[in-house]
Amino acid sequence: MSRKRLGILISGRGSNMEALLKSAQDPAWPCEPVLVLANKLDAGGLEKARGFGVKAVAVDHKPFGKDREAFERAMNAELMAAGVELIALAGFMRVLTPYFVNHWAGRLINIHPALLPKYPGVDTHNRALAAGDLVHGCTVHQVTAGVDEGPAIGSAEVDVVAGDDEASLAARVLKAEHVLYPRCLAAVARGGGTRVREDVVVDGVTVRVFAPRA
Repeated sequence: MSRKRLGILISGRGSNMEALLKSAQDPAWPCEPVLVLANKLDAGGLEKARGFGVKAVAVDHKPFGKDREAFERAMNAELMAAGVELIALAGFMRVLTPYFVNHWAGRLINIHPALLPKYPGVDTHNRALAAGDLVHGCTVHQVTAGVDEGPAIGSAEVDVVAGDDEASLAARVLKAEHVLYPRCLAAVARGGGTRVREDVVVDGVTVRVFAPRA
């Protein structure tokens, strides 16, 4: 099986990155992580990636000032040199310009901590709590020019429970993210599939996954 060469973009600790790297240890998973790239020199995920034997580099956005496209061109040079075919955003906290989005159209994937189209942008868990939602979760989607507006690939739900605060709900959703993202990337790498429901229990938390099965 030919595996897709995967690049992972991060800004911080890289917990979703780690979930993807663990999935890649299974030779049946159809993506091969070849590069982890951070926009911060001190991103904690860089050392984690190296611990998995994956090349990890930082392209600091600060020297580029407000020239976002110049930063992205420098980032793109690293991705192209590594032969990346598919990109996963994993806590990458930069809004991408049309230059980068168009270059990687259809091959640029993000995970968002809400059930889109609800709560695009930031502070999703507090917004869900303020709205009195009984269900919250995450969505994997293609990246397009609009923030968190790209076509959904899959989603995962968790229950909101009495007494939840932002931290407890975020922790539960993060477990769902770690289940959902590898499944969706596998489906993209294999060319899609029919979306099916699968209930997964992670550390006592039931995650309802709606993702393609290639």
